[in-house]
Amino acid sequence: MNEPTTLLEAIRFFADLDVCLDFMVQLRWPNRIACPTCGSVEVRFIPTRRLWECKSKHERRQFSVKVGTIFEDSPIGLDKWLAAIWMIANAKNGVSSYEVHRSIGVTQKTAWFMLHRIRLAMQDGDFSGMSGEVEVDETFIGGKARNMHKAKREEVIKGRGFVGKTPVMGLLERHGPDGHSAVKANVIPNTRRNTLSPEVRRNVVPGSSVYTDAHSGYTGLAADYSHEVVDHAQEYVRGRVHTNGIENFWSLLKRAIKGTYVSVEPFHLFRYLDEETFRYNTREADDAERFQGVAKGITGKRLTYKKLTGASTTPA
Repeated sequence: MNEPTTLLEAIRFFADLDVCLDFMVQLRWPNRIACPTCGSVEVRFIPTRRLWECKSKHERRQFSVKVGTIFEDSPIGLDKWLAAIWMIANAKNGVSSYEVHRSIGVTQKTAWFMLHRIRLAMQDGDFSGMSGEVEVDETFIGGKARNMHKAKREEVIKGRGFVGKTPVMGLLERHGPDGHSAVKANVIPNTRRNTLSPEVRRNVVPGSSVYTDAHSGYTGLAADYSHEVVDHAQEYVRGRVHTNGIENFWSLLKRAIKGTYVSVEPFHLFRYLDEETFRYNTREADDAERFQGVAKGITGKRLTYKKLTGASTTPA
């Protein structure tokens, strides 16, 4: 059978654990299987346990295909992991842990942990070097005041503004190297000038055209960029000067958060940004290509439950 192109085909294709194993081997070791501890290719396969054993003498001689990936130490089978990856990679508005729990037969808590591990694999990496025409904007993510309990609303909201919400900054490079716009988004501590301007300089090549709204936090960018401002109190578009592209991304992000995830803790928000950014930047790909894109990002990354929940370390 050829590799799947739809969710139904993916579930059927990865129902066989030997097929899952072969898929993972080709993904991780396209040339030759190597010990993740010492790098030796002198290994033997133990078929009864689907493990390999390194012939060199050292600790952790035996290893599975999960070692060194987001799957490490997970008792969940690859058939369920790969189905979950397909679901979140291709769900336009995201997929809730409850839906994954019902679809693949794991607990909701396990599904929640799985989705966060997959979001780690969806991280696109460094986007510094944006050039050409770049739109920059910021927004706030958080619950609506009218949905809060009265006591909570009185505790959090002391006045006007965006109290209780998390600021997020986004940069959109128009028509990048592949001809399509690409986005980078990350959580920021505040929307002051000493936060916004350095973030632009860190990610955008000097001399590029930068388009922002009239926020005072972008003052001073004209020294390094062709900085054009659109004042939303007067207009939204002036020729090529607008921030409609990044604002469209914000609408997609908020639709996923409000419609699917409903409630997102601030210290987990960057993971949901990674998810939505990945889907946006691969929107021209088909389902199989998006799945492959996430699968290729599973190696060299690990997220423990303690780190995720902040039980032993401060959340990233």
